[in-house]
This record gives sequence, structure tokens and C-alpha cells, in this order.
Amino acid sequence: MAAVTIRNVTKQFGDQLVLENVSLELRTGETVGLVGANGAGKTTLFRLIAGEIPPDIGSITRSRGLEIGFLKQEPDIELEGTLRDEVGSAFAGLLALEDRLHDVADKIAACTGSDALSALMETYERINAQFISAGGLRLETKLNEVLGGLGFAPADYTRPMSTLSGGQKCRAALAKLLLGDQGFLLLDEPTNHLDIDTVRWLEKFLAGHRGGAVIVSHDRYLLDRLCDRTIEIDRAKVANFPGNYSNYAKTKDIRLLTQQRQFQKDSEFIKKEQAFIAKHIAAQRPKQARGRRTRLKRRLKAGEFVTEKPRARRSPRFAFEKTRTEASTVLRCDQLGMHYDDNVLFTDLTFQAAAGTRFGITGPNGTGKTTLLKIILGEVTPSSGTIALDPMLNLGYYAQEHTYLDPDRPIVEEIRAACPELTEQDARSLLGRYLFTGDEVFKPLGSLSGGEQSRVRLAKLILQAPDVLILDEPTNHLDIPSLEALEEALLEFPGTIIVVSHDRYLLDRVVDRLLVIRREGHALYEGNYSFYIEQVELKRATDKAEQPPPRKKRKRTTAADRKAGSRPSPYDRLSIEEIEALIIEHETQLAALNERFGDPAVYKDPEALAELRRQVNAVIKGLADVDAAWQERADTQ
Repeated sequence: MAAVTIRNVTKQFGDQLVLENVSLELRTGETVGLVGANGAGKTTLFRLIAGEIPPDIGSITRSRGLEIGFLKQEPDIELEGTLRDEVGSAFAGLLALEDRLHDVADKIAACTGSDALSALMETYERINAQFISAGGLRLETKLNEVLGGLGFAPADYTRPMSTLSGGQKCRAALAKLLLGDQGFLLLDEPTNHLDIDTVRWLEKFLAGHRGGAVIVSHDRYLLDRLCDRTIEIDRAKVANFPGNYSNYAKTKDIRLLTQQRQFQKDSEFIKKEQAFIAKHIAAQRPKQARGRRTRLKRRLKAGEFVTEKPRARRSPRFAFEKTRTEASTVLRCDQLGMHYDDNVLFTDLTFQAAAGTRFGITGPNGTGKTTLLKIILGEVTPSSGTIALDPMLNLGYYAQEHTYLDPDRPIVEEIRAACPELTEQDARSLLGRYLFTGDEVFKPLGSLSGGEQSRVRLAKLILQAPDVLILDEPTNHLDIPSLEALEEALLEFPGTIIVVSHDRYLLDRVVDRLLVIRREGHALYEGNYSFYIEQVELKRATDKAEQPPPRKKRKRTTAADRKAGSRPSPYDRLSIEEIEALIIEHETQLAALNERFGDPAVYKDPEALAELRRQVNAVIKGLADVDAAWQERADTQ
């Protein structure tokens, strides 16, 4: 069923045509990837679907009752109150019901008249039924599950929103959206500011969402795992591609090749027809020439020919120089450890990297990955252990932040400063390979986007002709064409690569050894990211198989069970005070289990997470049974 139908929509800002004659159908239950170069119009399409801006031409129809959740790149959140207050506001309706329950309960406690008490009890039962059916008993569980999954600790819940970092505010906005009741989701770069663990959690969460979603993301691994269809925006037009991102990329290349061949064939045909018409229109065969001219015009007007030369996606051309080192071992770490006061990042880290190794480092934020790179570079002294790096090597370092750029310096001068022997013309020619053309080369670095600054820094890195590349999150800020161009260059680089990254696609394509650093320890894998995941899943399956099966409990059959009637309630012999005590006991158990959902470590173990959910569901069911028994008993008082 169509959730959103877009018909012949055109949108223009000033003299810039962003979308032209766009028609799309977005269906319920379908996850769609939306791709295109930066500035192609992806966010504009989202704003049109969400109803934030109207189309200039055409119409957008949303199915009746459809609620759309829109995650923007810039967080749309309130800064007043705590993290829990802001994220919990997604449950505004449930919280209002809970407040009404408390209000009615207070009135019941103060009531003295039997008629009034009966009416209040009826009101309480009705509101409580609404609260339970709307998922009220799972409110805290869901809140803790999502906040914990996105990397927040319980201690963060009471922090004022105004004190959170930019990345934390983005994660808070994502948590609030995921907890809402919106059936259809528009997610604009949802993996920004997420580490590799939280991205995996988000991927699993979205895989369970059944309402439908459109995702804009540079995370090709996520697009591959989630998307049923891919939509591309290119030069104000949209095109549909079946399947995930990888299928889109293959199909796009095939379509481009087919269009190029058809363009050549059609161009030759049109040129031949025009030559015939020109030769015979006023000579011996004018009637035939006029007929062919009429048919050619009609076919051109009908769009039967490919008249515009298809162009491949514009992307930078990265290319590293040959390396000069002949060393067999580039780097050796022995019993390396690092801590700051009581904050232990890693201990007993031992590994070596041979020449030509493509060594990946990944893991959650805050585990010391960037610090390890700085130890390798000699910028930080380790707390323990030794590290040896071949002193003859020329190191090329790409830092995670853009702090190494002078914001007031023009692009072309930044390049010439990195390589003084370059003339201005040579520097401009070089910058053309990185998509800076014309007067763009004179822009100050501070005026560039994050992706543009990344391309400048990569250009400087290549000019160093390094033997070893030490890269800290090199794919941050790059669009997909730039990511793919960088990966191709890294695959052709003959030297040694040491790269810290959360980009699972890059870790799959480029890396042949992977160091995973976590708070609880580290592990080295002789393979790429997919190999690491296979090993983790294999270990979980082995551990589960080695566990003894749970003992089956035999049911005790009571005399009442043997009677023809149904089994009596276990609460029949309890007083109302004892039932109230059981309610308190169940609520305490539920609160304790909900606290465990706030532990990010739970989300690293799917088996533990599944067991925790089972326990919570069991307690919720028990609480509902006890509450029903209390209601029944209270009615008879």
C-alpha cells in the first residue's frame, strides 16, 4: 500500500532547479535508500514529503492517518530539561495517561463514599486498560533499551540537554524519533555521530521497523543490509533501482554503459538522417526528404532518442605514489598499555604490521583508538610497553579533525605550501582532480564544507608521497562517490595502511587485519570486518551449544486442577493487602530490570539482551495478572 505518492513535483529555489517533474510512490513496509551527490536535493525531497515546504508544481499525497517521523541532520530538540525529559516526551500520550492514573488513585485513597468510590474505581480501571493496551507497562523498558542502544549510560539520563555535546544531541534526537509512534520514517544521515556498536544496534532496530522508511546515508553497509529499493537523485531527476546499494551501483554502471552505446547509435542515426535531408530537400528527392524530416522531428519530440551524452558520476581522482621502503616489519607493539589516572584505555596490546599490511582498528568511542595512532606517531608516550617504528619510513597522517588547516588561507595556497615547487597553474591543475575548478581554488579554507576540507587534506597527504598511511576516520564528511574513489586509491596503494574507522564498508574492502578495541579487552582478527563478525557469531553459537539445556520443571497437579472446572487463581487466598504487596514487588523487579537496559554492555551480547527482554515480558505479564486480581478484589470490597 502506498504511504506517500508524489506526482509530477517540481521544486526550485531562485534560479536553481532542485527537482523536476518527480513522480514516486513510497510504500508501507518498504525501506528505501535515497542517494545522490551532496546538494542533489535529498533533504529538499524529505522536507516536501514531511510537509515542511510545498511543491512549486505537482502534488504529494499521504495516506490517511499517516504519521511521519523526520530525523534531520541538525537536531530538532528542546534544550530545557534533562536527557530523559526530552527523549521521554516521545511518550507524551502515555505519560498523560499515567498522570491521570495517579490522580484517580489519589482520589480513591481520599474517598469515603461508596458510590463515589465505585465510580472512581470504574474510571481507574478504564484508564488503566488504556494505559496497558498502549504499552504503558513497557514504557521504561523501551526508553532504557533505546538510550542504552545508542550509547547513553544511566548517569546521562539526568544530565541537562544544554550540557550535551553536538553528537550527543543528535543521538538524543534519534532516540526520541525511534521511541515515537510515527509509522513512516525519514532518516537524514542517522549514523552520524554513532560508533560501530551503536550503528549495528540501529541497523537491527530499523530491521524490525514495519512501517516503512526512507534513509539518506553515506553508510553503504547499512544501505546494503536494510534497503529493498534505491532511489537516486541526479540533475533534478529521480531514478528507481531495485535492491540495495550494491545492486544499485552495479545496475547504475550497466545502465550508463547501455545509455552511452544507445547515445552513440542514435547520434549516428540522426546525423545520417540530417545529412540525407540536407542533400535531397531541394534536389531530386524533395518529397522523400520532407517525409523523413517530419518523421525525425516527430521522433525527437517524442523522446525516442538519447540526445544528451550520459555522464558518469563526478568523483575526485585520488592516486598515491609508489613507496620507497623495503622494510619487512613496519611496526611492532609489545605489551602496550595506556591510561589516564583511573581511565584505562587498553593494556597488554601486542601486534606487528609487516610492510604492505592493511591494518584496521575499530571499536566503540572512548577506547583509545586515536590515542593509539598518536602513540605510533610519537605524539603521546604510552603508560607501559614498547613500540618500534621503522625510522626510515615517510609517514602520512590524516587526523580526524580539520584543525591542521588555516581557515583564512585560499585552497591553492594551502596546496602550494604543502609542495612549494608547484606553480600556481600546476596547483590549479592538481586541484581539478579533486573537484575544485575555476575560481573555487581561491576560496578560503574556512568557507568550505566538511567534505571539501577533507578533499583538500587528502590532496596534501598524497603530495607527501608517504610510505605508510596513518588514517583516523578518513571517510568522515565524504560523499559516496568520494568514498569509493578513496577506497580505490587505497586498494592500489603499495605501502602500509593503518586506519581507524567505523566505516564497515571500508573495513570490508580495504583491510586484511583488524584490531578491535573494547573496554573489556581487545582482539586481533586475520581478516576484514565481515570475517570479524563471522568469528563473533561462530563463538556465540559455540558457547550456546555448550550450555546444558534448561531442566524442565514438572507441573504440580492440585486437587483443584483435577476438578472439571478451570484452575483457580493463585491470588484467591491472598488478602488485598498481600496482593498490593505483590504489585509493589513486581514493580520493583521491573524497575531493576529496566535499569539493566541502560547498560550499553548488554547490547554487545544478543543472547543476554534476548534473555533480559524475556524476563521483562514475564514480569510485565505477572504485574498485569496481579493488577487484575487487585481490581477484581477491590470491586468486591
